[in-house]
Amino acid sequence: MPSRRLQQIIPSVATSDGAGVSLRRSLGRAPDARVDPFLMLDEFSSDDPDDYIAGFPSHPHRGFETVTYMLDGHMLHEDHLGNRGDLLPGGAQWMTAGRGIIHSEMPQQESGRLRGFQLWINLPAAEKMKPASYCDIRPGEIPNVALPGGGDVRVIAGRVEVGGVEIAGPVQGITTEPLYMDVRLPAGGSFSHPVAAGHSAVVYAYEGSLAIGDEAEARPLPTQSAGVLDGEGPVAIRAAEGPARFLLLAGRPLREPVVQYGPFVMNTREEIEQALADYRNNRLT
Repeated sequence: MPSRRLQQIIPSVATSDGAGVSLRRSLGRAPDARVDPFLMLDEFSSDDPDDYIAGFPSHPHRGFETVTYMLDGHMLHEDHLGNRGDLLPGGAQWMTAGRGIIHSEMPQQESGRLRGFQLWINLPAAEKMKPASYCDIRPGEIPNVALPGGGDVRVIAGRVEVGGVEIAGPVQGITTEPLYMDVRLPAGGSFSHPVAAGHSAVVYAYEGSLAIGDEAEARPLPTQSAGVLDGEGPVAIRAAEGPARFLLLAGRPLREPVVQYGPFVMNTREEIEQALADYRNNRLT
């Protein structure tokens, strides 16, 4: 079966969020830059504490899930439910905002590199008002699998088969059936993986550049860009110039209306207005 083709490139743009954290946003940089069910993808990476030290003080969410994946540095998650989570290098958190959660993510360092990603995944209408929940994923809980041709893959959500052995990530049972992998390839290395029929697929190159698709029809994906794949079948990815690292994301699209106002993502304007009223009146959670 032919591999999926690179249909669209969404370059990341420099922006800031929280109390002034510098980051780059690809998915979600504009309403037409979403890929159902993925709403937003941010990459933060800096050795300058002025770019991250203010962090993400207490703020609300409703109607979706957030996934924070750390490469370097240390952040502390706290929320109104009493959860505390240490985001350490190689670790992640999976937070379901549901009907409402108020949380903070604050750097626990005054120098050094802070580097990672935050992904927003939509919830179906039937689950937008379910109780909030939080999962702290320790670095050792994320499988790290060596690839036959060199490199490795870390599986945060979903499953990967390597050498006839199926490896499952720590996150399972989500309605959108997300696949979330961090893949490292040596120069000239390649990676192929099946994606369920009808599921959206996105590749985000964060180190080096990639070639996407079967060799004869491969298209380049530059670094710090999200590539939206079309068609059906597997993904085929090659490190184009030197070694490369990338995120592979896939999920079942919801095909529902999306109305977003800052940290609230619902299906109608009326639901957004209700979320704002609930937050003002301490009824969000």
